[in-house]
Amino acid sequence: METSTTLTRTVHGREVPATGAWQIDPSHSSVEAVARHLMVAKVRGSFERFSGTFTVAERPEDSSVTVEIDAASINTRDENRDTHLRSGDFLDVERFPTLDFVSTAVEPRGKRWAVHGDLTIRGVTRPVTLDVEYLGTLTDPWGNSKAAFSATAEIDREDYGITWNQALEAGGVLVGRTLKVKLDIQAVLQQ
Repeated sequence: METSTTLTRTVHGREVPATGAWQIDPSHSSVEAVARHLMVAKVRGSFERFSGTFTVAERPEDSSVTVEIDAASINTRDENRDTHLRSGDFLDVERFPTLDFVSTAVEPRGKRWAVHGDLTIRGVTRPVTLDVEYLGTLTDPWGNSKAAFSATAEIDREDYGITWNQALEAGGVLVGRTLKVKLDIQAVLQQ
């Protein structure tokens, strides 16, 4: 598979994907979060169901992104922990079935992009900035035009009303406040 030059363009010295509407391919993408556990270890979780689109504008700064994540699809490879994460102590999926991101601005940052937006978790909306790297475009063996991106962000779960914790006998708490979010995205150009 070779990168298609018609799917990539250069704007102000930066490679960007072709203009148009792109739809996230969930079978080739991932949405993950990492939290501190027991003050020293890390627990990783992924969301198994999500969807999203982005529109790449002629002027990349005018582009936009929307993502919807099924909160109940959290998977940390421990069913008891996942059940707790779905409960009112954490994601409260009965009342708030989705986590939603809607971009508000896109700006260049060196060779990367800052995608600013509003993230809604448990009905609480806070601004967050994704640090996005554009990885390139290609045409897959089935003729689909695809673009790939990697994005990271850090969020404070307490900003979204997720305050449950448990004190440890030796000091500290069971679950850290900061979540490191990582997205690896492949998207398909819509015709």
